[in-house]
Amino acid sequence: MRTIKLLGLLLMLLPISIFAQSTVSGTVVDDIGMPVPGVNIAVKNTTKGTTTDFDGNYSIVLESGETLSFSYVGYRTQEVTFDGNNTTIDISLVEDAQSLNEVVVVGYGDQTVKSISGSVASVTEKDFNKGNIVTSESLIQGRVPGLSVTKGGGPGSGSEIRIRGGSSLFANNSPLIVLDGLPLDNNQADGTRSILSSINPNDIESFSVLKDASAAAIYGIRGSNGVIIINTKKGRGKLSVNLDVQQNITTIDNTIDVLDAGQFRNLVRENFPDRLAELGNANTNWQDEIYRNAKSSDINLSARGALFGEIPARLSLNRSDQQGLRRTSKFDRTTASLSLNPRLFEDHLKIGLNANYSNEDNRFADGVEGNAIAFDPTQPVRSPGSPYGGFFEFQDNDGSAASNVPRNPVAQLLQTNNISNADRFFGNLNLDYKFHFLPELRLVTNLGYDRTESGGSFSRPRESALGVNAEQGEFIGNESRYSNKRTNTSADAYFVYENNFGDFGLKATAGYSYQKFENEQFTTNELLDPNAQEARTTIADDVVLIGYFGRVNLDYKEKYFINGSLRRDGVSKFAPENRFEYFPSVSGAWQISEEDFLKDSSVISNLKLRAGWGKLGQQDVPSTSDYLRRYQTGLSNQQYRFGSPITPFQPLYTNPNISWEILTEINLGVDFAFFNDRFSGSVDVFQRTADDLLSPAPVADGANFSNQGFQNIGQFDTKGIEVNLDYNVIRQDDLNWNVNYNVTAIDREITRLAFGQDILAGGIAGGTGNNIQVLREGTWPNSFFTYAQLYDQAGQPIEGAYADINGDGIVNEEDRYISGNGQADVLMGFQSNLTYKNFDFNFNLRASFGNEIYNNVNSSRAQLGNLDLVSPNNLPTQVLETGFARTPDVILSDFYLEDASFLRMDNITLGYTLRNFDRSSTSLRFWMGLQNAFVITDYSGVDPELGIGGIDNTIYPRGRTYLLGVNYNF
Repeated sequence: MRTIKLLGLLLMLLPISIFAQSTVSGTVVDDIGMPVPGVNIAVKNTTKGTTTDFDGNYSIVLESGETLSFSYVGYRTQEVTFDGNNTTIDISLVEDAQSLNEVVVVGYGDQTVKSISGSVASVTEKDFNKGNIVTSESLIQGRVPGLSVTKGGGPGSGSEIRIRGGSSLFANNSPLIVLDGLPLDNNQADGTRSILSSINPNDIESFSVLKDASAAAIYGIRGSNGVIIINTKKGRGKLSVNLDVQQNITTIDNTIDVLDAGQFRNLVRENFPDRLAELGNANTNWQDEIYRNAKSSDINLSARGALFGEIPARLSLNRSDQQGLRRTSKFDRTTASLSLNPRLFEDHLKIGLNANYSNEDNRFADGVEGNAIAFDPTQPVRSPGSPYGGFFEFQDNDGSAASNVPRNPVAQLLQTNNISNADRFFGNLNLDYKFHFLPELRLVTNLGYDRTESGGSFSRPRESALGVNAEQGEFIGNESRYSNKRTNTSADAYFVYENNFGDFGLKATAGYSYQKFENEQFTTNELLDPNAQEARTTIADDVVLIGYFGRVNLDYKEKYFINGSLRRDGVSKFAPENRFEYFPSVSGAWQISEEDFLKDSSVISNLKLRAGWGKLGQQDVPSTSDYLRRYQTGLSNQQYRFGSPITPFQPLYTNPNISWEILTEINLGVDFAFFNDRFSGSVDVFQRTADDLLSPAPVADGANFSNQGFQNIGQFDTKGIEVNLDYNVIRQDDLNWNVNYNVTAIDREITRLAFGQDILAGGIAGGTGNNIQVLREGTWPNSFFTYAQLYDQAGQPIEGAYADINGDGIVNEEDRYISGNGQADVLMGFQSNLTYKNFDFNFNLRASFGNEIYNNVNSSRAQLGNLDLVSPNNLPTQVLETGFARTPDVILSDFYLEDASFLRMDNITLGYTLRNFDRSSTSLRFWMGLQNAFVITDYSGVDPELGIGGIDNTIYPRGRTYLLGVNYNF
């Protein structure tokens, strides 16, 4: 009896809540009713939580009064309080790009938007650019302030990608790109278009752009130029299939203005009448002859579902056939990708397997624009009886092809077979284990692999006037082959501890990173030239990167956030005493809108202040072992003969003190949103200092085994402001209109160079050894360095007449001055997305201001003296305005600097979607688009968008593309 009484007393002392516990279950679906697996479900103010399964279902034990929080990438977090009765809670997620609880992938983990204190931009699939997207970087061109993407004109061509202008003078300025946890090598394999050309853009789900040092410092030596994290699409529980087909045609939009045949004859007659007999009777527009209307297609097929009803999986296939505007240019790509994402042991072990294969088939077309500009327009493309494959070529009196003349550009394209084929295998295996005995602790391991095997050949027939000249006038063609194997392996392992202690939240990360790059190249060299170097295999020095890293994220009441990281990095490029360095960062944020005085505001829905500081490194220079004493053997045609051949050894440049470039950056930011996120945006201001810059600097005679080599010699500063604004102009059931605007303003200045000496840069055509740019303390990197042109009373430039800038009575090199720069100091982007019922209409605009272009096409060709060369060369029409006679007299004049500001309409698309037309959850979208619709600019050349170089000596032009497409989902 006593025992029974004691048991009764103990039961009375147990918390009443135990008797109030209930099992709550439900299903989470998206905005079209599709189940969503992997939704994070947390019980507020506790450590309890779960996730939805493959079919969007969940189950959890709750006490009355507890609150469930449902969060998923790209959707608004929803909270529901359990009242003890509603044991079935179903949730329909609502898209919300501005959600503070949206999860954003950062280095070695993720964070909510609310907790981020650095400068991080996230772009998800629904915000991607539309149109002819062949390479993945085009998806976010113009979408992120501080990020510039300058696409090339060739099919599948790479882009010049810069975050905040880059951080180096001579080292690599491209950002680190991380694909599903695998940091990619910025060096592309031989015979490929770019490091991103083999990745199918349709496989990408989101981008995270880490712009400032506090956000990127977790990547240490590789983060100084910023980081772009690419996340690919994963499997889901319910089967869904997507088929996307598009066809397009690209036409040439603009060419260089040159003399037509009539103008050319008149000019020769007026200036060199004795050469009139050399002209022909044709009327050939050589630029029309080298270009074509390029037809292309892109087909994507993907399926998501659960293998055996248990394993989320996604399979995708892509075939892209892209013709280039230059005749013979093409890029074909075939890709296949598989993603498996099983969860084992009651979700304690999450496995992510991504396997990708890509085949890239290329034919490269020579840059023949220079010959097309210069070739005599009175000559025909083909000439009956020509020994050069029937193509017209200038010939000497003995009938052999003349030297020092333009070659027939059409013949060069059609007779050159420069082809390549590349196979790329890449992917990763991610294991995320949550310990059973301590669920707040996880061990994450990520193994990455990326291997490209490429090969190609270059050949021309015997009939080509560009082949090997075996004997004077006897051409025997060209033939060479090459191959390349590049391998990138990585292994990361790190612990993550995450827990709440009352009002305090803690997330700590600590781990180790290893990465190795291998490169093997083979070339036959020119097989038909007996004087060419012999076949050779080159195995580059392996580059090994290792790092130890840690990060701590603290918050108090989800209002005050402090984040800090430290990475110790090492690289094999430097001597042991210089090999390792520490890269710290610290940042904080204050979520003001969570304070009591703003929490219930109907006007301000989000207001957060951010501040961060960090230190990063840069080691990406071409040289991999300058710290070693090295010797190079001579080739077979570089030998001494004293009886038997003796092969000499040549010592190479050595610098045992070569070390890191160091970037230090401060970033201040504010995020805001008004009227329930209807109007939102962010502002960031930053200052970064790049120190100990690596540069191929001169070496005193006799001090080393070269007259120049990489040294740490300089410093420059970058300051800027970035603004991003997003406005939902209309939000209704049938009508929605969203606009986004971003602007970036940057100022850069070189603050220190070795001995304060200028470094000439920017080599140009027209003469020998001319440079048009300079690196000088107190100026922008690669500023234009010219003479100041003088003009007559009518405003016409006077040939060879320049201002005496220093007033010493002599016009010489001392009178050249800083006349501009080729890098824009203001970049803008504007996007509009309008939907009305089943219609959608989108367009993207980009603008660039504050930079100049040096028009090297005109400066080296628009002079009358070029009519009197070995063969009369055609001229740009500018010569009719200036009357300039000699190239050397004008080549360094600021007359050829032009304003490069522009406004470009990148994409316009119009679509119509049929929903549920044959069964529920199906859609069929028809769309058409126009890419590169127009450019507004004062620049007289083909295109003002050249990237940061700013020197125009002909480019592969960007055409205007007309698109038609259809997308089917079920």
